[in-house]
Amino acid sequence: MTLSTPSVAPYGTWKSPITSDLIVAGSLRLGEIRLAADTIYWSEGRPTEAGRSVVVRRLSTGSIADITPAAPFNVRTRVHEYGGGAYTVTNDTVYFANFADQRLYRQSIHPEGATAPEPITPEAAFRYADLVVDSSRHRLIGVREDHTANDHEPTNTIVAIDLNTSLDGGQILVSGNDFYSSPRLSPDGSRLCWLSWNHPYMPWDSTELWVAAMQPDGSLAAAQRIAGGPSESVFQPEWSPDGVLYFVSDRSNWWNLYRWQPETNEIQPVCPKAAEFGLPQWLFDMTTYGFESAETLICTYIENGVQHLSRIHTQTLELQDIPTPYSAIGGLKVGTGFAVFIGGSTDRPSAIVRLDLQTGQIEELRRSSTLEIDPGYISVPQAIEFPTANGLTAHAFFYAPRNQDYTAPADERPPLLVKSHGGPTAATSASFNPSIQYWTSRGIAVLDVNYGGSTGYGREYRERLKQRWGIVDVDDCVNGAQYLVQQGLVDGNRLCIDGGSAGGYTTLAALTFRNVFKAGASYYGVSDLEALARDTHKFESRYLDGLIGKYPEEREIYRQRSPITHVNQLACPVIFFQGDEDKIVPPNQAELMVEALRQKGLPVAYVLFAGEQHGFRKAENIRRALDSELYFYARVFGFTPADAIEPVVIENL
Repeated sequence: MTLSTPSVAPYGTWKSPITSDLIVAGSLRLGEIRLAADTIYWSEGRPTEAGRSVVVRRLSTGSIADITPAAPFNVRTRVHEYGGGAYTVTNDTVYFANFADQRLYRQSIHPEGATAPEPITPEAAFRYADLVVDSSRHRLIGVREDHTANDHEPTNTIVAIDLNTSLDGGQILVSGNDFYSSPRLSPDGSRLCWLSWNHPYMPWDSTELWVAAMQPDGSLAAAQRIAGGPSESVFQPEWSPDGVLYFVSDRSNWWNLYRWQPETNEIQPVCPKAAEFGLPQWLFDMTTYGFESAETLICTYIENGVQHLSRIHTQTLELQDIPTPYSAIGGLKVGTGFAVFIGGSTDRPSAIVRLDLQTGQIEELRRSSTLEIDPGYISVPQAIEFPTANGLTAHAFFYAPRNQDYTAPADERPPLLVKSHGGPTAATSASFNPSIQYWTSRGIAVLDVNYGGSTGYGREYRERLKQRWGIVDVDDCVNGAQYLVQQGLVDGNRLCIDGGSAGGYTTLAALTFRNVFKAGASYYGVSDLEALARDTHKFESRYLDGLIGKYPEEREIYRQRSPITHVNQLACPVIFFQGDEDKIVPPNQAELMVEALRQKGLPVAYVLFAGEQHGFRKAENIRRALDSELYFYARVFGFTPADAIEPVVIENL
């Protein structure tokens, strides 16, 4: 067989098989795994169905089918606006939150499918999440967010919902704190544990782990704080089959596993390690470990940005890694003899994975995309460390351009797109991302930055951003780009940056306060920190206290770091993407910035998507945003994409 010689063509002009149509066609947002004996459930967000989420069931026979009926049912909760923990299952019933009305529904399930959903909570301004079944008392226990008082922020509590009675909305079991998560019943039903925290802390800053005794009437008594405090974040409390309470805490700087013995009231470290066994709790029901038995715990941890799957023997506390081809592992649930998780690798789409814990056999039950890509078009990420401000080191994944059909002129260096993740307390991973491959297969390099403040590198690294959002993150994105320029890997005159939400703020701050990037794209990004402090939802309403300072007492700092108040310093083109129903970063944040750029005469484009919230879920909008960003850079940098792209209006170009 004769291999064809690659064509010589400028970076950015390469023809790629990884089109936006291909990326969204058949793509799924996989999440929320649940187990009921040998039956496996998960949720699927479907861009081709207007972004709605459904529960899918896989029987032990291997058959897979939807449990959630057709639209308008959409399994998604709005507690904290970010949701998570939207449904739970037993052997014969599914309970779920429906997005449109936020009521809880019940479905009886059988081998052939499920009954029509029936509501079990009233038509009221209640939202529910993080549900567990209290089978002996025939009720659900979960987090409720009460929005009935329109003139105050919503009230969060832990409630019990009696499945025998009329639609009363739930009996309050725990109240008095600003936030709750993770109510979990002990195996014998005699105790309930939960996490709580209060303004101004976020759950990765400070949470408390509580345990209380369950009374005969279903109420709680003798509540006891087990762990947590102002400088300790506790994550995922979980009871072992023999009634020992395990949890993750960052009291040692790293999120490590611990356990509490009720009889002795002692806390014991399970696996001390300079690695992260926990995650920032942006969503409900995030999990990094589970029990195969009282003697065996299966867990994941992050070390140097890469996730590992392991087994811990609870008697000897010996840690043994379990080999898998996955570099990112999420949503772990563990049954008898098997584990199920969302597995992502560097070279193929993520999937719902079932792992046989005895044989090591792996079965991919559902892939997030039907995308099949020849390895010749895939850029494998390289984990890099680079010097940044104050003599520190930061982390990122570098993707070099790769397309087996093309090579660039010898004297040309590729454009670079720096990606700034959201959160900002979150992290990017090396898991396959077709949207990154979209760029690299066209000849545009990508640097995906885990700037200071990202999780996965310990609490100390996470706290680099404390009071310094808009400084540390910007430093790291700028220094990462300049490091690649110095290494001769990218073109210093064609550096651009994009990001969504908090990453959009970092993008706008980098474009406004530095002169390194020549263009950028903001996806529902923050431009006015004061507006964010005033207008955002309860969960994040005091987030900026830790990232910036108290508001309004330190208003001047907010103004100093807001791109909108320094638009006179912005001197390069920007494109903005925004959902018109976004409650976290409302459209006026983008529109104020667009108008300022318009008045200044800078090239600017604004794409507003109807019916979208914080993050785009509809296939046509995901596709349009990706292509429009490429079109924008092509016009700015003067190259011609190989694709025929619907033009976007660019003012002042």
